[in-house]
Amino acid sequence: MSATPPERPESDADAPVQLQLTQALERARIAIAWERSWPYLGRLLSVVGLFLVASWVGLWLALPSIARAIGLALFALAALAALFPLIKFRWPSREDGLARLDRGSGIRHRPATALTDTLSTQDPMARALWLVQRERTLSSLNKIRAGLPSPRLAIHDPWALRALVVVLLFATWIAAGGERGTRIMAAFNWNGVLAPANVRVDAWVTPPLYTGKPPIILSAANKDAADAAVLPVPAGSTLIVRSSGGALDVVLTGGVSEVAPAAEAPKGTSEKHFAIAADGTAHVRAPSGQPLWKFTATADRAPTISLAKDPERQARGSLQMSYKLEDDYGVTEAHAQFAARASDAKGAKPRPLFDAPSFSLVLPNARTRNGVGQTVKDLSEDPYAGAEVTLTLTAKDEAGNEGKSEPFNTRLPERLFTKPLPRALIEQRRILALDANQNGQVALALDALMIAPEAFTPEAGQYLGLRSVSSQLDRARTDAALREVVASLWSLAVTIEDGDITDVDKALKAAQDALKQALERGASDEEIKKLTENLRAALDNFLKQLAEKMKQNPQQLARPLDKNTKVMRQQDLNNMIERMERLSRSGDKDAAKQLLEQMQQMLENLQMAQPGQQGDGEMEQALNELGDMIRKQQQLRDKTFKQGQESRRDRSRNGKPEQGMGDLQQDQQGLRDRLKKLQDQLAKQGMGQGQKGQKGQKGEKGQGGQGEQGQQGDPGDGDGDGDGLGDADSAMGDAGGRLGEGNADGAVDSQGKALDALRKGAQSLAQAMQQGEGEGQSDGPGNNPGRQQSGGRESDPLGRPLHGRELGDDLTVKIPGEIDVQRVRRILEELRRRLGDTTRPQLELDYIERLLKDY
Repeated sequence: MSATPPERPESDADAPVQLQLTQALERARIAIAWERSWPYLGRLLSVVGLFLVASWVGLWLALPSIARAIGLALFALAALAALFPLIKFRWPSREDGLARLDRGSGIRHRPATALTDTLSTQDPMARALWLVQRERTLSSLNKIRAGLPSPRLAIHDPWALRALVVVLLFATWIAAGGERGTRIMAAFNWNGVLAPANVRVDAWVTPPLYTGKPPIILSAANKDAADAAVLPVPAGSTLIVRSSGGALDVVLTGGVSEVAPAAEAPKGTSEKHFAIAADGTAHVRAPSGQPLWKFTATADRAPTISLAKDPERQARGSLQMSYKLEDDYGVTEAHAQFAARASDAKGAKPRPLFDAPSFSLVLPNARTRNGVGQTVKDLSEDPYAGAEVTLTLTAKDEAGNEGKSEPFNTRLPERLFTKPLPRALIEQRRILALDANQNGQVALALDALMIAPEAFTPEAGQYLGLRSVSSQLDRARTDAALREVVASLWSLAVTIEDGDITDVDKALKAAQDALKQALERGASDEEIKKLTENLRAALDNFLKQLAEKMKQNPQQLARPLDKNTKVMRQQDLNNMIERMERLSRSGDKDAAKQLLEQMQQMLENLQMAQPGQQGDGEMEQALNELGDMIRKQQQLRDKTFKQGQESRRDRSRNGKPEQGMGDLQQDQQGLRDRLKKLQDQLAKQGMGQGQKGQKGQKGEKGQGGQGEQGQQGDPGDGDGDGDGLGDADSAMGDAGGRLGEGNADGAVDSQGKALDALRKGAQSLAQAMQQGEGEGQSDGPGNNPGRQQSGGRESDPLGRPLHGRELGDDLTVKIPGEIDVQRVRRILEELRRRLGDTTRPQLELDYIERLLKDY
C-alpha cells in the first residue's frame, strides 16, 4: 500500500467521506496555527495593554514632550520584540493536520491517515482485506475531531502576568472616564521634539460683571509663583484657557467645573471655559509646561440693611425713613415691607381687605456699597395709616442675595384730621380695612354717628353722606363691596375736612406723582420734558396761591424770622426742576427721582411752615398721639381684667397661685415709654412750661348765703398739661409693678387711674390749643366756659362750630325726636342681644357690659 493520497476519490460513494475528512483536516491545521502563534500574540497584546494602562493613568500628561517620545519608542520596541519570533512561523502542512486528527480520534492505527491511503495491488485477497479495514475506519469517522486549540500559556507565562495586565486595564479604564481618548493621544504630542511648534497657552479669570473687577491674567511664565500661590477670586468667576497649536487637556479638582463656552473660539485655537463655584485647582497638562492654578472662591455676601434712625412723620403725614446699606459689590434694589401686628385678643383671625403697604426704597447710588439712603413716602391715604405695623427692610444685590433688617414695630403716620367727625370716620375705615369681620361693629358706629344730626352733623350734605355710606355697608356682601365702602369712608372724611381745598394743591400733587412714575418706568426724554413743564406750571400756581394767603395774614408776616431760617426763592425751585430734567436726559434717572423727592419734601415743609399752622399741627399731632394712647390703655385694661378672671378661675379649680403677667407688663411699659417721649416733645415745643398749677374754681354759694371757697389747684411740676400726664406716668408705673406681681385687680385700678389722667391731660392740651387759636380775644360776660368763640360764633369743646347760633342764643339741649329715640332703642337692643350671646369672646362681652352700664 502507498501512503500517497489520491488526487480524487476512487468512486462517487467516497465523495461525502472525503468532504468530511477535508473539512476536519482544515480545522486541524487552523488549530495548529493558532497554537503556534498565540504565545507571541499574547506578548504583543500584553505590551499594548501596558501602553493603555500607562495612558489612562495619565503618565503622558505628566511627562514632558521628550519623555513622551522616549516612552512611546520603548513600547514600540517591546511590541516588535514580541512579534519577532513570528518570522519563523510556518503554516501547518497536510501531514500535520492528519497527525492531529489521528491523535484527536483516540483510535489506534491512524484512522484519518488510513482513509487517505490507496491500494496499489490487484491481489483479490489483499483487496478484500483492504475493503474490510476501510469499512471499519468509516464506521469510526464520527470520532475524528480536530479539537480546540491549546496555546499552553502556562508554559510561556508561569507567573500569570497576563491577568495583572487585564486587572490594570479595567481599573484605569474606569479612572480615565471621558478622557480616555485624550490621554491616549497625549502620547503622540511631541511638540518641540521633532520641530519647534508655535504653541501658546493663554488663561485668565473673568469675575462676574456685577463685581466691577477686571479680569485676572494667568501667565505660565511665572510658573513657580503660580504653583505656590493661592489666587482669591469671586465665586461664580469663569476661568478661560485658550491654546493655539495644540489640543487642550485640563485636570480639575474641587469646585472648578467645565461649562459650555458662550461663544466659539477663534479659528485655529482650542478654548475651554470653567466655572469657579468653590475652592479648587486647574492644571493644564496638554500642552505641557503649564502651572497648577489654585483658586480660593470668595462667596458673595448677602447685603445688610438697617434703620439709621427711627422712622419719622413728616409735616403733612408722610413717612420718612433713613437706612444704612452695605454690600461687598453693591446693592441694586431695596424695599420696605409692612405687616400688621398680630393682636393678642382671642377670637376669629382678622381678615384684612387690603395688603399691607410695600414700596421700593431710594438708593444713594445705582450700586450702593456703603451708604445711607432716605425715602419719603406718603402713606396718609393708605388704609393701614395709623395702624400698628411691623416694618422690615430688604436689600438685594445683582447676584440675587437678599438681606433683611430686624423687624421694627411702629405706627404708620396718618393724616391729621382736626374735625371730630372725619376723625371718627377714618378710625372706622381703618377698623374695617384691617378686619372685614368687624363690619357689624363699624355699621353700629356709623348708626351712632347719625344720632342727633342737628347737633353733630347740622350740614345736610354731611348727614346724607353718612346715610349713604351706612346703606352701602349694609348692602355689602363681598370683599370687593367692602373695599368700596372703605374708599367711600375716606372720600367722605376728606370732603368734610377739606371741603374748600383748592385745585391748585391737587394739580401740584398730580404733577409730582406723574413725573415720579415716569422716572421710575424710564420714560422717554420727550415725556419727561412735558411732565417737567407741567410741574413747573403747577408750581408757579401754587406759589402764587401761597403768596395770596400770606397777604391775607399781615400780622403773621410781621413776626420776626428765626436766624436759622432758610429762605427759599421761586428761582431755587425752578433751578431744581431744570437740574432734574438734565439728569433725566443724561440717563441718571435715580438721581432725578431723588431730587424730585427732595423738592417734594421742601414743598411739604413750606406748606406746613405757613404762619399760624406749624404750632397747631404739632399740637394736633400730640392730641392724636394721646388719643391713640388712651385707646391702647383701654384695650390693655380689658386684657388685664379678662386675664385676672381666668387666673381666678384656674386658682379656684387647681389651687395654684396667680402667675405673673409678663406680656401685659411689657405692653404697659411700652405705653409708659410712649408717654415719656410725648412729654419730652411737648417740652421741646414750648408746650410744657408756663403753667405752674391752676387755681381751683370758686365754689358756688350755698343755701345759707355762705359761699364755699373753691379748692386751689396744686402747684404744677411745670408740665403744660397740669398734673394729668404726670399722674398718668405714675399710675402706669404702679400698674406695671402690680402686673409683675400678678395682682390683676390692683393693676386694673391703676390702669383706670392712668386712663383718667390721660383724659385730663388731653383736655388740658385741647384747652391750650383753643386758647392759642383765640388769642387776643377776651372773655366777655356772656361767654360760656369750655366753648371757643370765633367771630361772634361759638364752638363746642371739640372745636366744632355751632352753626346758626350767635352769642346769646338759647344753647339748651334739644330733646331728641321720636326717630332718634327709636334708633337709640334699636342700638341698645342690639347690644343687649349680643351680651346674651355666650359664644362671643369674653373681651367683647365685657366691653358691651361697660357700654350698657353707661346707659
